[in-house]
Amino acid sequence: MTAVNGTNSVKVRGLTRAFGDKTVLDGLDITIREGEFVALLGQSGCGKSTLLRILAGLDSETEGEVDVPERRSVAFQSPRLMPWLRVWHNVVLGLPRGDRALAERYLAEVGIEEYAGAWPRTLSGGQSQRVSLARALVHEPELLLLDEPFGALDALTRGKAQRLVADLWQRHRCSILLVTHDVEEALLLADRVLVMDGGRIAYEARVGLDRPRDLGSPDFVALRGELLRRLGVDDASALSHHREEVTA
Repeated sequence: MTAVNGTNSVKVRGLTRAFGDKTVLDGLDITIREGEFVALLGQSGCGKSTLLRILAGLDSETEGEVDVPERRSVAFQSPRLMPWLRVWHNVVLGLPRGDRALAERYLAEVGIEEYAGAWPRTLSGGQSQRVSLARALVHEPELLLLDEPFGALDALTRGKAQRLVADLWQRHRCSILLVTHDVEEALLLADRVLVMDGGRIAYEARVGLDRPRDLGSPDFVALRGELLRRLGVDDASALSHHREEVTA
């Protein structure tokens, strides 16, 4: 694996990662253009999170070529806040110059600057995830990696978080790779959607829809149906499950 400084793009060629006798990534190729928003779908265990960890520099026991920007940040499904540090200190943790004013600037970007002095245990799930996003953005990443960051949120909070990420991307224009199980989320946010299967990219769809996107538009519905088919999921069943989530 190699990490190349000074580029905003991601280039992965022939990436292989095995755990014992199990090959999780099998000669995988991916390119993410500068400023592009890419969503990655796939069944559980297909290697999505493994790929994200490799791109984040958290796993180096690989074969193949991985070129990534030097400045990159990760937001996980669990916010992973340090409970003994106040919110502002969590945001700038690890920075050589970790001052409160800098933290408050990025907390304001995600809409919760008033919680700078709070303890993490006093925050809701949605607020904690906003802190996680602020902590990722404070590094001014060229590449932002999102590992199912909304998976633990209820449907209404998840919708707000999705709109927040879309707004942040419009402002910062860094490259984003979003790992998700939610087809609608992928189509609402991404320029391009990739489906992983068998340790490789099995399908790619460009999302040429105007923003903000309409879930009921014929083009959106058609794309959703094709992606669900590629994932081996019945469209009607998935839609019924989504409605149950929203009304729960």
